[in-house]
Amino acid sequence: MTWHATERARLAEALTAAGPDAPTLCAGWRTRHLAAHLVVREQAPSLGAGVVVPVLTGRLDEAIDTLAAGAQDADGYAALVERFATPPPRWSPMSWAGELVNVTEYFVHGEDVRRGAGPVAARAVPDELRDRLWSQLVAVAPLRLARLGVGVVLVRPDGVRRRVRSPRAGHGAVVLRGEVGELVLAVSGRLQAAHVQVEGDATDAAHVREALSGP
Repeated sequence: MTWHATERARLAEALTAAGPDAPTLCAGWRTRHLAAHLVVREQAPSLGAGVVVPVLTGRLDEAIDTLAAGAQDADGYAALVERFATPPPRWSPMSWAGELVNVTEYFVHGEDVRRGAGPVAARAVPDELRDRLWSQLVAVAPLRLARLGVGVVLVRPDGVRRRVRSPRAGHGAVVLRGEVGELVLAVSGRLQAAHVQVEGDATDAAHVREALSGP
């Protein structure tokens, strides 16, 4: 199996085990809202664009709320999760581009479910998946961190490091140190739930913690 298929199956299992109203790391979302997001993202990509296109945000939120409302009972929720668990057809971009667009997405949302109720141990990640997550992380981190004035250096336990954000005038750089999966969560805005050390000037470190932590 490809990693996006493996992570899809793992996420579907986590959603099923949690039930429709378990908390997640996504502000305001229970597991049924997260499942609805995944379905809309994959099966209605024009609406899924509302994540980055403000004019579509209202329609995206409405679609998610509608699907989530129909998944409050066990049967409705099981059907919604099954829609996500069923892989898209081979011709779908979500199939042939799955390794590029879905591995990190599914990994992060799996942790949204696993950590929604409170702190848990870091997930053990196979080396091959770790390398895939790292390559995607260092590619997208500069864009995700573009609004930070503080510079950011990511450091893995094996000593591999990458500067992904240079500091602006008046700021220094901080080091985010942790396992690759934990760094992925931190850069995605879930630093409060990640096992990551933030090292650097106290003011700069506080700025990074605020910018990368959810509510």
